[in-house]
Amino acid sequence: MPSTERPLLAAVDIGGTFTDITLQEATTGRAWTAKTPSTPRDPSEAFLTGLRLALDLAGRDPGEIGRVLHGTTVATNMILEGRTARTALVTTSGFRHVLEIGRADLPRRDNLWAWVKPRRPVPPEHVFEVAGRIAADGAELAPLDESGVAAAARAIAAMGAEAVAICFLHAYANPAHELRAAALLRELLPGLAITASTEVLPVLREYERSMAAVLNAAVMPAVSTYIARLQARLAEAGIAAPLLLMKSNGGVAGAAAIRRSPAQTALSGPAAGVVGARAMAAAEGVTDLITVDIGGTSADICLIEGGRIGLTQSGRIGPWPLPLPMLDMVTIGAGGGSLARAGAGGLTVGPASAGAEPGPACYGRGGTEPTVTDAHLYLGHLPPRLLDGRMALDPALAETALARVAGPLGLSLEATARGILAIADNNMVGAIRVVSVERGHDPRGFALVPFGGAGPLHGAALADLLGMRTVLVPPAPGVLCAQGLVAADLRAEFSRSLARPLDAVTEEALETGFAALEAEAARWFAEEAVPPEAQSRSRAVLMRYAEQGFELPIPFAPVAALGRDFAAAHQALYGFDLPGIAIEVVTLRVTATGRLHALPPLPPSGGDVAAATLGTQPMRLAGRVAEAPVIARTGLGVGASVAGPAIIVQLDATTLVPEGWRAEVGASGALLLRR
Repeated sequence: MPSTERPLLAAVDIGGTFTDITLQEATTGRAWTAKTPSTPRDPSEAFLTGLRLALDLAGRDPGEIGRVLHGTTVATNMILEGRTARTALVTTSGFRHVLEIGRADLPRRDNLWAWVKPRRPVPPEHVFEVAGRIAADGAELAPLDESGVAAAARAIAAMGAEAVAICFLHAYANPAHELRAAALLRELLPGLAITASTEVLPVLREYERSMAAVLNAAVMPAVSTYIARLQARLAEAGIAAPLLLMKSNGGVAGAAAIRRSPAQTALSGPAAGVVGARAMAAAEGVTDLITVDIGGTSADICLIEGGRIGLTQSGRIGPWPLPLPMLDMVTIGAGGGSLARAGAGGLTVGPASAGAEPGPACYGRGGTEPTVTDAHLYLGHLPPRLLDGRMALDPALAETALARVAGPLGLSLEATARGILAIADNNMVGAIRVVSVERGHDPRGFALVPFGGAGPLHGAALADLLGMRTVLVPPAPGVLCAQGLVAADLRAEFSRSLARPLDAVTEEALETGFAALEAEAARWFAEEAVPPEAQSRSRAVLMRYAEQGFELPIPFAPVAALGRDFAAAHQALYGFDLPGIAIEVVTLRVTATGRLHALPPLPPSGGDVAAATLGTQPMRLAGRVAEAPVIARTGLGVGASVAGPAIIVQLDATTLVPEGWRAEVGASGALLLRR
């Protein structure tokens, strides 16, 4: 925990285009933010550059940092781009092709006749079978063939593998064979990354459990190297604070835990933003919200009801299932760097992106194709310089890029720019409807929280399309993911499959299962050095109707109440229940939380709108050009009100207040936009 000698919390979120940094004083809530271009070749470079910027801004010393929090996409990008380590899989005899067979379903929206099954992360020739068998009830049917494990180790060494995954049939019911095989392989193959499936996902479903073990092993060497390099650079910079990394479930964990299970960071960055949005909205008294995080490449959308962030165990990374607990969100390829192109079908926007290098055409780094950012600049929604004046935008380059698309389509530059924004907005609205309307929620009853570098430019337009009445723009929308890291608690889930009909489950069986999971949680609390007063645990039972392919998490209750609670949850989510159909208990889960007690950032202490106005700039409105005021957000105090059209500028983002809208600074410093 932070001390008086080291009171600063440093949070760093590395995105595809920019790296965001928040430095916050734990005792007062005073915060400083910084932003620097990402360095894809070595993300740790931007990490340290941004930290130095924030420390210089605050006038503080590196030795005052007591905790470093980090959201990373290293594991995610490796999986998506197929740059994982050369990996082998050791499995039960007869199950060599479990990855190749996978599931019988095709990805949604793919063509039945044209779909080609993606190449698996581990091909069959790198899968090694070992004799031995565990039954579904955990009984040993045949002993583990240790000589077969040794033979597999020799073959793995010969193929030049860098990592090994182990997944034995029914290991979730009895992990003894897996753990013994892992111990033998670590002895026979020193230096290789070894992952047993029960160390990552000790639940039923062989394909998903095998894939989770494989993906975890495949990214382990690179993530371990990255974390080690980062810790070394922090030490060189005089920062002796512990490093905590954001997980996909919205909590953080220590570097040692992430090295063992790096796949848990798959949605690290987006999860931090959602946590930050919830904390910011709570300060304004808002508990029902839809967040939309729009960066340079993608938009991540999540629904929060009653202050509760939904988790799912049906997550995917690219084409692969990764059923680890993660925030229930939808991601689409729509961002400030999304490329606009003219094709036979007309104008398209995204999912291809200009990324950080070269970036949008107006950045002047060699990009020639128009992007969403170029459209905003042409319409007058952006100031001529970003990052507090450190980054100049070139309107001429934006016009030239837009002309490349406008010409083939026979449109004016203005019509092309508006078309680009309309398509991007409608793409995002479709994703927002997936997390709201398709799940029984009316978005009109929620506040919209747009953040990320491009989010506040689109907030009012998205709200208009959805009929939403309130838009909340966080005080630092472009670095909210970094601020969310500061607001996050330590968190871990521990699961075990039970897999039996509800009418065969006893109170004793539940208590025995949960006691074992809580013992694991206690060991995790000790490893993370969480004091007893900061510890909390919650229990959930994952249930389904017999033969369903999915489960619903139900808060722990006596056995007699679980069936009623499950039927009510099924009715609420799907609109029906199935009385008379048998119910099954599939998995028990314990969530362990270590509260870190971060204070919210202090609200702004600025003045009125007149004092904060920097000047005006032309903005293209429907049928005319108007001079719109450019207002410094740092100069706006609580209660200040801005009528549109206007743009509100700050280091990390630009907020567009359209004509007919008004923005007011709330008690937390958030901008409340309303028609």
